[in-house]
Amino acid sequence: MLKPRKLVWQIFPANILTILITVIAIGWYGTTSVREFYLLDTEADLEARAKLISGRVTEYLAEGREEKLREYVVRAGRESGTRITVISEDGQVVADSNENPKVMDNHRHRLEIEKAFAGGIGKSRRFSNTLDEMLLYVAIPLRVPLQQVLENGVSGEVVSAVLRTSVSVATLEKTLAAIKIRIGVGAMAIMFLAGIITLLISRNISKPLEQMTKSAERFSRGDFSERMLPMARKTASLEVITLASSMDRMAELLDEKIQAIITHRNQLETVFSSMVEAVIAIDTEERVISLNDAAAELFDVDRKTAPGRIVQQIVRNVNLQQQISHTLASKECLEEEIVFHDIDGDRFLQTNIVTLSNGIGENVGVLVVMNDVTKLRRLENVRRDFVANVSHELRTPITSIRGYVETLLDGALDIREDAERFLHIVLRQSERLTTIIDDLLALSRIEEDSKQDQIRLKKGPLRPVIESAIQTCQLKADEAGVKMVIDCADNILVEMNTTLLEQALVNLLINGITYSKQGDMVTVEGVVSGDDQGNTVRIVVRDTGCGIAKKHLPRLFERFYRSDKARSRTLGGTGLGLAIVKHIAQAHNGKIEVASEEGKGSEFTLIVKGCRQS
Repeated sequence: MLKPRKLVWQIFPANILTILITVIAIGWYGTTSVREFYLLDTEADLEARAKLISGRVTEYLAEGREEKLREYVVRAGRESGTRITVISEDGQVVADSNENPKVMDNHRHRLEIEKAFAGGIGKSRRFSNTLDEMLLYVAIPLRVPLQQVLENGVSGEVVSAVLRTSVSVATLEKTLAAIKIRIGVGAMAIMFLAGIITLLISRNISKPLEQMTKSAERFSRGDFSERMLPMARKTASLEVITLASSMDRMAELLDEKIQAIITHRNQLETVFSSMVEAVIAIDTEERVISLNDAAAELFDVDRKTAPGRIVQQIVRNVNLQQQISHTLASKECLEEEIVFHDIDGDRFLQTNIVTLSNGIGENVGVLVVMNDVTKLRRLENVRRDFVANVSHELRTPITSIRGYVETLLDGALDIREDAERFLHIVLRQSERLTTIIDDLLALSRIEEDSKQDQIRLKKGPLRPVIESAIQTCQLKADEAGVKMVIDCADNILVEMNTTLLEQALVNLLINGITYSKQGDMVTVEGVVSGDDQGNTVRIVVRDTGCGIAKKHLPRLFERFYRSDKARSRTLGGTGLGLAIVKHIAQAHNGKIEVASEEGKGSEFTLIVKGCRQS
């Protein structure tokens, strides 16, 4: 394929070639016309010369004075610069101005001679063997009057000889050669001037188009800042100006459309990226078109490298793959819930799969929107457990109270010993019911105050709070035979609400004492973490009791959740103590952590803001 050329090199050579052909044609036609004109003029001149001397020649022939005729022909030929030849009726040369007639050939069958003997003017152009050059011949008939009367009674004249004049065309050729040279030089000058003018015109035509081409290239790169019309108005034609104006208008419209598309795309990209739902677009060949950050995190892939990959490489869930294939094949929208197995456990995904269409309504793939409802399912489970636990926790003392009261009413009231025992049981169950209600109210109050930012935190020493909590729990520890130890420096300061923090420590200590056996130890440790001065304080309550199974740890701080339900109720717990600790930690802008191993004890860590006093 030929390489495309610039417009100027398409216009300029074509014009130069056209001018060259025109000049050559005009030069050829001019020189040919001049040559023909010169030859015709020479022929007319030769005819005139022949007619001027034809009278004398006829007289000499009529008188038979051939010597006089030869002398006259030689003299006339020399004076006029013309070769003069007289040919008799039989074709023999009677006289010639340049040669001896006796040595010359018979001329009867020469073209011009035959025409002259026929009564006309004979003309011919041919090479002369006698003079060894090209000659131009003109022959006229010489008529001699008849002395007798013809058969029809009319007298007349007959052609008795031919007078031929001729000149060499060598001079003519030299003259024509000089004319051709002048024409050639003039043609070259004209060609040069025409070439310059043509080049300027070509450049004038192509330059605006070249500038428009550069502007169009900038348009193709998305740069619409420059306009074509101001550059084209100077020297361009009406068509180029119209084209430039149209291109500028097109650029403005394209710029507006592209900016609108970019804005719309950025808005969609922002919405797409900020969606908490996982979204993935798939084409008809089951290749990923795009996906958002939530989907990339869900499937543990790089969002930048995912597009173009087969969906089976991204989505490793058979149910979801089957749903995608079904929607691609049937174009039916699907809404189902699938279980996604993850390293952190099962995740429940509410999937919505719809078809994707292009601008003309053709199906180009599917869009999958996955809403993670794992927390919702877990909350539903927690709610069910909470309702079951709270109803059970409340129903147990109420049922017990009702049962013993009915027993007393049925006659046990008359037996003092049984009545007193039943009434003590009723009292304990009512106290248990009161404790549950008090804990629920305390928990609700902490949540409400924390939401309304009514819990005031004040920086103070940690050790006195720990000592107060130890003192509160000392009686219970002594009854259980459990030793309590404090490991906390006096210069540790904590931003705290003293009452709430002491309540949290009491709950943790009671929890540790309750699940420890006689001879075990519960330790309360205060540790500063962070830089040299510290920015957080870790309050660790560690026991050496029975410990907690690992499966119970994630739900340990839920309300009414018990790791060992039978033992917890036997020991009198409400199931709200650790939930209260969690909310107190959150009210202090901190958190609670737990680590435990069955048979070796548990470790609860309350992390709050604090530092070491310098």
